[in-house]
Amino acid sequence: MCFSAEASFAGGVIISAIGVVTVTKVHKSSQILFACIPLFFGLQQVTEGILWLTIPNPGHGDLLKFSTYLFLVMADVLWPIIIPLSVLVMEVNEKKKRAIRYLLYLGISVSLYYSYCLLMFNVNPEIVGFHIQYNTDFPDSMQYIAFAAYLIASITPLFISSIKRTHFMGFLMFFSCAVTAIFFTQYLTSVWCFFAALISGVIFWILRDSKRKFLIDKLMLLKVNLIDPLIK
Repeated sequence: MCFSAEASFAGGVIISAIGVVTVTKVHKSSQILFACIPLFFGLQQVTEGILWLTIPNPGHGDLLKFSTYLFLVMADVLWPIIIPLSVLVMEVNEKKKRAIRYLLYLGISVSLYYSYCLLMFNVNPEIVGFHIQYNTDFPDSMQYIAFAAYLIASITPLFISSIKRTHFMGFLMFFSCAVTAIFFTQYLTSVWCFFAALISGVIFWILRDSKRKFLIDKLMLLKVNLIDPLIK
């Protein structure tokens, strides 16, 4: 939701509402982190809404700095860990868990790198047209390597997972990022998060259907254990 403050706040509220509903679909403790992803997206978009308001007003320097780093910590530091970790804790196949665990290690490495960059280098957000551009002096030599590792750690676990429909989510994330990289290269951090917010609906879909299957299986087990013996 990078096109205006109004779009960011409205998107944040809508996505957060989806997140709240998604959490109600949780029926296993292992699904909690995955279900909370839309809530993180919602907070991220509200944070960028604050940036839209504070960037043109130099009198709010402290709030601008806080919002900038909160947004970038979520975008660059948290996501490479949250996504593989949330998929890992839901996975039941041991071979797939092993592969996802390695991707989590990669995500942690990416997060540590971006944490170092945010601590050691300058970040200057500015509004350019209808987007927020995050100008940094992070090392150019690591730019593409770090971003490639970010994508691998964040998207690949969704294709590896045996959880139903996470493959669709992975494809949508890859497509969204590819479109953003081609058409909005200078504003990648901001615009890609807009597309990634659309993933919230897919997460709701995955957990809703998972809960339905869980309830159906539970009813079938109840039928086998209680009703069928009475009929016989």
